[in-house]
Amino acid sequence: MNIFWQSFVDASINAPYMKRLSDYLNKIAAPGVRVHVEGVSPPDRAFGRLAELRCSITAIDNGIAAEEAGYDAYVMGHFQDPGLYELRSALRIPVVGAGEATLLAASQLGRRIGLVTLDPVFEVLHYEQADRYGLGARVDQVKGLGCTPQDFAAAFDGDLEAKARMLSDFAACARPMVDAGADVIVPAGVLPGLLIGGEHGFCVERAPVVNCAAVALKSAEMWVQLRALNGVEPSRGPSFAHANAQAREDFRSLLARRARFASVEQKVST
Repeated sequence: MNIFWQSFVDASINAPYMKRLSDYLNKIAAPGVRVHVEGVSPPDRAFGRLAELRCSITAIDNGIAAEEAGYDAYVMGHFQDPGLYELRSALRIPVVGAGEATLLAASQLGRRIGLVTLDPVFEVLHYEQADRYGLGARVDQVKGLGCTPQDFAAAFDGDLEAKARMLSDFAACARPMVDAGADVIVPAGVLPGLLIGGEHGFCVERAPVVNCAAVALKSAEMWVQLRALNGVEPSRGPSFAHANAQAREDFRSLLARRARFASVEQKVST
């Protein structure tokens, strides 16, 4: 099984994170599963709606290329899931959103969900996201850490003091939400998700913290297996009607003048 993981981080600027993410995903993957992690350049850096849209266009283009190259599943490894529904309508292979999969998983662990995101600018996007997934009444608190991807670099490069400091900052951000009634805490981003990935049984007071990176990967593995078992796909009615060849060709022509990532275009080795 080959899984394509789309990050919104630049592979060169945030090399320690990208390496740690790739190593971690391939370590926890089921036997026989390989995960390819792809970045975006320029990355999601000027946080806001326009940056989310720009990166989502590249992510969709890469998703179409990944399916053509033989990947078995696609993971939108950016918690806000921009372009997720469009990708799901464009591809036949399973398309998993890190945000959608994690919020649905968290809803099985507690009634009230608190989200810790990177920057306060994302707070309104997460409330909208929760509404889109039918969980608006259960995601009642979202708080931003006020940091950037670069702030995680030292922790992912092996600096234990930096990691401990960031874990402490995460817990400090989440604790008021738990005190206000949150049952479960979700790191609303793969960066903080990976940070807590190596912490077994990590909780903030009584509230478990859900590892969004692991949830997204295991969801992709599950849907590939279920598709192989009985051919299940998303509804191809109004919600995710499959885009025809002309629609995909027209979309990809938007980016025809840009060089695509060679690693995406290469066929998966058998």
